[in-house]
Amino acid sequence: MAAPMSGVGEASAERSSFNATSFQKKTRSRLISIPGTRPSVQNGQLLVSTGVTSLDYLLGGGLAVGTVLLIEEDRYDSYSRMILKYFLAEGVVCRHELFVAAAQDNPDDILQELPAPILDDVAIHKPVEQPRLSCEPQDSMDAMKIAWRYQNLPKVQSALASSSRFGHYYDVSKTMEPEIRQAAKCHRFYLPEHPTQSSPTHSTMLESYSALLKSLQDVIHREGFDVAAPMTKSRNILRIGLHSLGSALWGDDLCCHDNPNNVHALTSFLYGLRALLRSSLSVAVVTVPSHLIQDRALMGSITRLCDNAIALESFKGSERETNPLYKDYHGLLHVRQVPHLNCLASKLPDHKDLAFKLKRKQFSIEPVGAEGRVLMDLCEEQSESLERRGEA
Repeated sequence: MAAPMSGVGEASAERSSFNATSFQKKTRSRLISIPGTRPSVQNGQLLVSTGVTSLDYLLGGGLAVGTVLLIEEDRYDSYSRMILKYFLAEGVVCRHELFVAAAQDNPDDILQELPAPILDDVAIHKPVEQPRLSCEPQDSMDAMKIAWRYQNLPKVQSALASSSRFGHYYDVSKTMEPEIRQAAKCHRFYLPEHPTQSSPTHSTMLESYSALLKSLQDVIHREGFDVAAPMTKSRNILRIGLHSLGSALWGDDLCCHDNPNNVHALTSFLYGLRALLRSSLSVAVVTVPSHLIQDRALMGSITRLCDNAIALESFKGSERETNPLYKDYHGLLHVRQVPHLNCLASKLPDHKDLAFKLKRKQFSIEPVGAEGRVLMDLCEEQSESLERRGEA
């Protein structure tokens, strides 16, 4: 009777050890450890930072890997271009790979304009001198505290020492040093350097968009960003920046006619782009000149084909530029859409009235004050009543 009992004990021990191992796999194996990323506290999705901490907060903690952020450009493409550069600069600091596509400006010119990172934990510390003897014991104690504080710090730290952090700050008044920028691997797509060829088969996608999507597919499969690819090396994130899609420079006529011929060209591209990102460790930021697209229904379809969507309304050249209610801001930010990933309902921003401003060194997004909003509503009501009286 002893043998069967021992066999049962061994089997139960093996079963308990197997259960413990399977339990560890469920909690550990699905979490991918990549610098510059963190799991979402809401749905467990892997997040990356946009480079603007206030925008990360609005989007629920950051951009989810495998999603698309749509930015509706302001009229002069100043602030939308700046957010795109923030997004790419964050990728450089986090050692992510970049893919930059443009039709007007060369991607190298965009990369040379990336803002310089503000790394507060980077410093060159000089050797601490011995504190001089003082007649007052309090002065000597303060000197000893300072010496003890710095004695364990290294003398020289790397320029990318804080790349393991999630989200950084940048100085828009300075450009990134070439040594830091050139350390990142970047893939470029400049439309004039990719001559398009007319395809014999009928397709709703333009040749320029087809060439761009084909280039993205090649980079994702060749560099190992595909989730199904074998893990031959450490995983990394591919940050994709696509500038001013839908403009005439891409061969699209969405912004030129009320009834464009290529009405489904951009939507077909976004559909293929999102399908490609869903199965890869990639995240994309796309800017579109929505103020030039007359068809609002088409713009709604473009928005729904992206996961996140924000719109920038600049005060430059408008009446609000001289309005005292907006003297502290440079424009309004509208959240068009937030993603529904692994959850039934997404987290909406706490404030719907958002404004952005460009300080001397930093771009930030803030909620408009309640008093200012009330005054703005009153002004709009007064202007509407005046218009009604004039019509009467």
